Amino acid sequence: MIEENYLSEYNSCMLCPRKCGVNRNEAPGYCREKSDLHVARAALHMWEEPCISGTNGSGTVFFSGCNMGCVFCQNRAISRGQVGKYISADRLVDIFFELEDKGANNINLVTGDMFIPTIRVAIERARNRGISIPFLFNTSSYLTLDSVRSLDGLIDIYLPDMKYIREEDAVRYSAAKGYVESAKAAIDEMVRQCPECIFEDERVCDRPSEQSPAYDHAAIMKKGVVVRHLLMPGMLIQAKLIVKYLYDKYGDKIYVSLMNQYTPGGNLKDFPEIDRKVSGRDYDSLIEYAARIGLVNGFMQVGETAQESFIPSFDCEGV
Repeated sequence: MIEENYLSEYNSCMLCPRKCGVNRNEAPGYCREKSDLHVARAALHMWEEPCISGTNGSGTVFFSGCNMGCVFCQNRAISRGQVGKYISADRLVDIFFELEDKGANNINLVTGDMFIPTIRVAIERARNRGISIPFLFNTSSYLTLDSVRSLDGLIDIYLPDMKYIREEDAVRYSAAKGYVESAKAAIDEMVRQCPECIFEDERVCDRPSEQSPAYDHAAIMKKGVVVRHLLMPGMLIQAKLIVKYLYDKYGDKIYVSLMNQYTPGGNLKDFPEIDRKVSGRDYDSLIEYAARIGLVNGFMQVGETAQESFIPSFDCEGV
């Protein structure tokens, strides 16, 4: 049933709140992409949250294009659609199985927001062929409610951003009018679909090494929601408001991942206030605040993560 006329959903694209209405079967939308799948990398990724990467890695598929307009974008080459290969839905299904064969804990669909109709078809085909690992949707949360609802039953784990809780910042730094309302509604629907976080031990006794001793194991998420927030320079108050909103609304139903990896990028001459890294003092204050209000299900970053080496190479590996 999903297969029927899925390409027609691109005829007048309404997948995100911009509702640009472009016929993406013929021309690119605001996201800079037509309906053809555009993929920049498909490989094991070790830098996600521990419950997602584990010791084996997350099977990430990085899609090109983006419906956001972040002035600080670290992945400009892919968000602007400058790199990647155009592939079919069947090739995407094959990629899923290749990642599973490499030991991936999950299939991590990174910024697949622009290709949801085709992704739905690919997931259904993969499941019909017997794929056994969870599907994870990694998103900016700038989606319509209908788009998220269309993924019900297909996505096992949601990894959404909550970038802003102040509309003026969403407009100024991401040109994303209506982001706050859209993100709240999208995340609420994700939690409705996945109301409980379920974990399973990942055994690595068949892959012993100095880094992964023979009997190590990690708790790997099989179902649930992890909401990410990237702390930005000068936005500590906003970050605390986001943490409070998420904890007040969802309590321990979800996990919250607080990140300090903001790296100045793009053209920030008109945005000098964010043309710097986040201070350690601000990040420590955010973590302390989260603990003080009772947040237990959370992740924090340690060490120096705000560096270019933290960003993978978008060289079409695995595509």
